[in-house]
Amino acid sequence: MKLVTVRRKTKQEKRFSEKMGILTANVVYIQKRFLNIPVKTVHKYRETYYGEIKDCKSCSLSA
Repeated sequence: MKLVTVRRKTKQEKRFSEKMGILTANVVYIQKRFLNIPVKTVHKYRETYYGEIKDCKSCSLSA
């Protein structure tokens, strides 16, 4: 049994960009887990409308 695992999870989130406005993007979270409890989010990225992969720091969550 592994104590530390890495899990990838995809969610649909509403994001806001100054150029495009509000958009719904698939955001992939890569999490480090200890005994199946999430400890740290290692990386998160999103796929754009054109299929490019971008970091989530360029877009903010819209409230």
